[in-house]
Amino acid sequence: MRVVLVVAIAENGIIGREGGLPWRLSTDLKRFKAETMGKPVIMGRKTFDSIGKPLPGRANIVITRDQDWRAGGVERAGSLDEALAIAQERLERPDGEACVIGGGEIYALAFERADRLSVTHVLAEIDGDTRFPPIDRERWRIVAQNDYPAGEKDSHATRHIVYERRC
Repeated sequence: MRVVLVVAIAENGIIGREGGLPWRLSTDLKRFKAETMGKPVIMGRKTFDSIGKPLPGRANIVITRDQDWRAGGVERAGSLDEALAIAQERLERPDGEACVIGGGEIYALAFERADRLSVTHVLAEIDGDTRFPPIDRERWRIVAQNDYPAGEKDSHATRHIVYERRC
């Protein structure tokens, strides 16, 4: 199973503010949906709470230390390892992908386990309180890159880059 981190990052490393996203990117949300559809998605409880419901068409796995936490349409995991094991069981093919979709603590845990990063670079400096780990270009190589102007329902222009681990 390949582990893919799917994230949007401002130029200054910010990925969140006060439990939510500090931008509006309708165009990017459509790409996110297409990229994650049919795949297990792994997220922290705070990220799940900010979304408010399970993402349809995907196995939703929420990591939380609270053993009593439950939500309809979601599988609970107590650790990243447990979440990855559940994701492996939910894959249609053993060589498929599991997508880690946030938040900051979960990205930090999964970063060294990731095979690929699917990053929407928000072309702006944004105020926020949650950051993504730095992407070291010596450890990650760019395999695809596209620029997108801000659409009618987007607050910023973006650059989508796919990185693969070098080693």
